[in-house]
Amino acid sequence: MEIARAAASLFMANGLRATRAEDIARAAGVAPRTFYRYFATKEEALVPLFSEGAHRWVRAVREAPAGLPVAEALRHATAHTLTPGGGVSEASLEWFRTLLRLIDGNPALTKVWAEICQTAERELAQALAARSPGDDGASAAVTPALRFAAAIAGAAVRVAVQTWAAGDRPADGPDGPAALAVRNLEALGEFAWGSG
Repeated sequence: MEIARAAASLFMANGLRATRAEDIARAAGVAPRTFYRYFATKEEALVPLFSEGAHRWVRAVREAPAGLPVAEALRHATAHTLTPGGGVSEASLEWFRTLLRLIDGNPALTKVWAEICQTAERELAQALAARSPGDDGASAAVTPALRFAAAIAGAAVRVAVQTWAAGDRPADGPDGPAALAVRNLEALGEFAWGSG
């Protein structure tokens, strides 16, 4: 995570183009060879930071109170993980905003972000399956319907976070990432979240 934090700091201070992998390695206190052992490109150095947020959201869905229907569990998890002081600090959200802004116009970083989102969708489909009892009472299998539901939920949250990041609204309140994401999820209305 130290390499990821160093990369984020340098990208924010100097820009993506002006930052070299060697600069990131030096700032993290590792040899360039160590950097390349973990990351093929400088953009990939952000994977641990982006992944942590995605994993935190999926964990919150999985750990939402058992009695909540899936739609409520998604909203509960989203509010928890994107509300400053809840599952994340305001400073972390501001860092995240800055990093998301770097994605625009950078194909390599766009690819990294897309891969993180796709991985999160697969994990979310598993979390939704765990919340949906199968015919035998055990967790349901990950069906195409659950994969679709995970993709829809992931897109609702991703679009909200990216919309917030593109502006200058505060991280809390009616235009913060949590509120935007919850509104997107609510806009899905009677979407069938079950394993169907």
